[in-house]
Amino acid sequence: MELKASPMPLVSEYIASALTQQLPDHILEKSKFHFLDTIASMISGSQMLAGKRAIQFVKAQGAAAPQAILLGTNLRTTAINAALANGMFGHADETDDSHAESLTHPGCGIVAATLAAAELQDNSGLDILKAMTLGYDICCRLTKSLHPYQFRANGHSSHTFGPNFGAAASAGALLGVNAIQARYLLSYAAQQASGVSCWMRDKDHIEKAFDFGGMAARNGMTSALMVINDFTGVEDVFSGERNFYDAYGVEPLRQELGVDLGKRYEILQTSIKRWTVGSPIQAPLDCVDELIQTLGKQLDPSSITNIHVKIPHESLTIVNNREMPEICLQHLVALMIFEGRMDFHLAHDRSRMSDPKILELRKLISLEGSDELSKNMPTRQGIVRITLRSGKHFEVYTRDVKGTPNNPMNRLELDRKCMDLMSPILGLNQSELICKAAWELETFASARDFVALLSPRN
Repeated sequence: MELKASPMPLVSEYIASALTQQLPDHILEKSKFHFLDTIASMISGSQMLAGKRAIQFVKAQGAAAPQAILLGTNLRTTAINAALANGMFGHADETDDSHAESLTHPGCGIVAATLAAAELQDNSGLDILKAMTLGYDICCRLTKSLHPYQFRANGHSSHTFGPNFGAAASAGALLGVNAIQARYLLSYAAQQASGVSCWMRDKDHIEKAFDFGGMAARNGMTSALMVINDFTGVEDVFSGERNFYDAYGVEPLRQELGVDLGKRYEILQTSIKRWTVGSPIQAPLDCVDELIQTLGKQLDPSSITNIHVKIPHESLTIVNNREMPEICLQHLVALMIFEGRMDFHLAHDRSRMSDPKILELRKLISLEGSDELSKNMPTRQGIVRITLRSGKHFEVYTRDVKGTPNNPMNRLELDRKCMDLMSPILGLNQSELICKAAWELETFASARDFVALLSPRN
C-alpha cells in the first residue's frame, strides 16, 4: 500500500512526461544561461588537474564504445564514463553554478549526464533544455527535503546527494523511461546516493570534482541505462519499510520532492558565478570591484593601511587562507586590488601567491565572520572596508552578488565569462560559435550536431 507521505506518484509521472511538457519562455532562457555556463566550465576544466585525472582514468580502461564525447577533447568513450569525466570537468574548478538553498552545484553533474544521454539517444536541443530543467528541479528539491545545512552538519554531502537524483531524472527522461521505470530509476539513484562532507579538506580539488560532478553524473547515467535495459526495482524508495527518508532524514520534508512541479522551477533560484572563484568570495570581490570603479587611482595599494572583510561565519573555513589561489579569500582580495581587475588566469596563477607585493598587501587584510551576515544565509553577502593613509574609510556592502537571482547576469556578461574559460582551449572563433549555438539550442534537431562543436578542430 502506498503511503500518502510519499512524493513518488507525482515525481515519477513528472519525469516520464517531462519531454512532452512546454516550458515557459523565461525558463527556457534561464536554462540556456546555465547550460552555456556549465559547458564553458567543462571545457575549461578538461585542462585542469581534476580534468586530466578524469581523462587518465578513462584512458586506463582501454578501448570502449565511442558513445559520447569528453568536452574540450577529441576523446570518446561510453556514455557512463563520459558523464563521469565531464562531470569532473565541470567542477574541476570553482567556475560552475550553485543553488544556495539546497547546498548543491546542480550543473556539473546534471548537465554532464544530460549531454551523455542526449548524445547517446540523439535527442533534440529542446529536449536537452527540458531534461536539464527537470534535473535541477529534482536535485534541489531532494536536498531541501533533507534540511541541507543540518544534513551537511551531520557529515553528509548535500552536493552529492541532490545531483545524484537530478542526473538520474535528466538521463532517464532523455532515454524515454515511463512512469513505472521512473520509480525504478529513483530507487537505483537512492541505492547509489552517498557522500561525506569531508570534501572540504581536499587540497587538490580532484576528489571534490568527483564528489560534486563526476559521481552524480555517473550514477545518474548508470541508473537510466539500467532501467531502460529492463532492470526492475523497488517501486517506492521514498515510503514503506526501510525507505530512503528513514535512512537519511531527520524530520524530513517528505513531500518536498513533488511540491509545485511544473509551477516552481528551481533553476530560477540557481546562481551563476561572475568570478571564477569560490562562492563565499563572490561578494567580497563584487565589493572590491565597486571600490575600484568608484575610487580609481585613489585605491593605490601603497595608500592602503587596512582592509577589513566580513563574510558569514559558515564560510570562514572554506576560504580562509587556503592553499589554492581560487578559494583563498585573502589572496584574491589583495590580488584584485593590486591588479585592478580579476579574470580566470589571475585567479588561478599559483605563482602570484608567493609574489612579495601581493603578500605585503595581504598582510593588511583581516577577515571576520559576521553574525549579521550569517542571518542572511543561504544568501552569501559580504562587506569590505578599506582605510587609506589619509584616514579616509570606504566601505561597500554587497547584498545581492552579481549572477544571483536578484542580480542576474545578462547574455553579454555570460559570454565574456565563457569566452575567458573556453578560448584558451578552443580558440576565439570556435568559442564564439559555441556561445551563439547555445543561445539557439532549442533550434537544434540533433544533440550530436551541437556536441560536435565542443571538441578542438584540427
